[in-house]
Amino acid sequence: MAASVAPVLSTPAEHIFEDPTPITVPSSEARLSDEQLYLQYEIKRTVSEIRAGKWKRVALQFPDDMLVDAPRVFERLREGLGRGRAHAPGLSEPEVSDVADGVKDVKLDANRREDTAASQSADDTEERLCILADTSYGACCVDEVAAEHVDAEVVVHYGRSCLSPTARLPVIYVYTSKPLDLEAAVASFEQTYPDKSERVCLMADIPYSHHVPALAQRLREEGYTNLFATEVVGDPSSLLPNRTLPQAVQQDPAALKEYSIFHISSPPTSLLLILSSRVKSVHIFPTDTAQPTALEATTAQLLRRRYALITRLSTVPIFGILINTLSVSNYLAALTHCQHLIKRAGKKSYVFVVGKVNAAKVANFSEIGGWVVIGCWESSLIESKEFYRPIITPFELEVALVGDEERVWGGEWVGDFSALLGRDGNVVGGGTGAGREVVEGCGEEELVNGDGAGEGDWGEQDSDDEPPDFDLRTGKYVSHSRPMGRTRPSPAAPTLTADSSDVSTAPPATSSALVQRAAKSDLATVNGAVSPAAEYLRSQRTWQGLGSDLQRIAYERDDEGRIRGAAVEEGRSGVARGYAVGEGDNGARK
Repeated sequence: MAASVAPVLSTPAEHIFEDPTPITVPSSEARLSDEQLYLQYEIKRTVSEIRAGKWKRVALQFPDDMLVDAPRVFERLREGLGRGRAHAPGLSEPEVSDVADGVKDVKLDANRREDTAASQSADDTEERLCILADTSYGACCVDEVAAEHVDAEVVVHYGRSCLSPTARLPVIYVYTSKPLDLEAAVASFEQTYPDKSERVCLMADIPYSHHVPALAQRLREEGYTNLFATEVVGDPSSLLPNRTLPQAVQQDPAALKEYSIFHISSPPTSLLLILSSRVKSVHIFPTDTAQPTALEATTAQLLRRRYALITRLSTVPIFGILINTLSVSNYLAALTHCQHLIKRAGKKSYVFVVGKVNAAKVANFSEIGGWVVIGCWESSLIESKEFYRPIITPFELEVALVGDEERVWGGEWVGDFSALLGRDGNVVGGGTGAGREVVEGCGEEELVNGDGAGEGDWGEQDSDDEPPDFDLRTGKYVSHSRPMGRTRPSPAAPTLTADSSDVSTAPPATSSALVQRAAKSDLATVNGAVSPAAEYLRSQRTWQGLGSDLQRIAYERDDEGRIRGAAVEEGRSGVARGYAVGEGDNGARK
């Protein structure tokens, strides 16, 4: 029967190339003036650092809210670099001297001209600027992947940043600045800390960090004697991430517990967890309200929720490791560390390289029981109920893979995975001690169970003798929480001598085909190695592809038993709104 109108789910042809997303462009009155733009984006300093580094291919990385100013910043930088090339020291002006007959004699030093020709040609090369938008990962991270696509030599990063150390390219950070009501901040500080001898560290989000010295000066004039104004440094593994420390804390890190923190603007959730576990108290001064008042930050409920996720994932047999960065230094060492922890616990891990993490991406792999994100210290903490499986950090993975008898979490939070690694990539001590011991002599095939339940040779035991794990969340025992715990060494290939005539003793050729063992309770294997994902596909997936629900496929066969092919017919043509079958104007509409 021919359809008279298009189906409801179809898209009208005239709307195919129209974007339904409303376009929000700031009005001309809200945009920065030329002078404000010059100061906000630090054009002079950026030009000076590019000229000093002698970089010719520069990538400009903007967050989404600053892309409206990107073309103007591009033009100002190009103009500044052009003026720098024009005033670059090259060939000097000819020396002129008057002679007796009034004729000017021009003296040129040929040797000096030849020496400066090479450097002058390099300085005269025009710099190439490229604007990076829609970053591969978080906006706080330097997008080295996109920068290398344009063969950039340096990246200029605008806006707030996590200041994670990069792996390959140098970076020029331009934090930009946002306004602050200094009088309101002083009044809120005096209301929060009436005792003027209180030990307080002044911190601010990166765009407000330039207000910290002025705020500290005002508060000292009001009589506060134990203030420490922090400065921005590129050290995420510091006790105060990316900030300087008081002199007393540098000598004794435990002295940080005596300090309170007055933070300007709301910090990221990961930073809030780190600070709350290391200082006396944290008060946040908001910058997005008309009448701001500092409020004390509480993280007890968030920590309880994160600890619940850890206990939930302690019995998960399969972990997925999400690589959420390719720019942060030592991310490969963190990947190796997480794989080692999972393998020691007798569990299986799969590695996935993704861009920006969302619920749709990770929901495609239902066999994964939990995810571990390796990214920058700010974006690794993902709090959302939309995800099909929980997502934790490498630090939480260490705590989750410790036995229930040994798991002790005193509330400390470690956000930067570099703090979990030594300079040589090995695990270092500190913190809760969860999973931080290094097993010496642990070979590739040797598995050591992290909770002490793997005593003995599991390869000589039956599957029913595996010690089950007790799930504290459900109150039940989980018998298959360690699918990789019973790995048996592959039998040694027989040695063939010159007088050996039995060719059947030769080792079988390796195959990449999926093999299912006939014995009950054995897992599916690939090349002799246990594959929990293949076992999940075999036993628990309810849908395995088109045609998987048919028990038997019947084919038409001829008298000789060969499959009889169907006759070739002309198919449909046209667009999805209405197909035409056959040629001519009388074709049926489907």
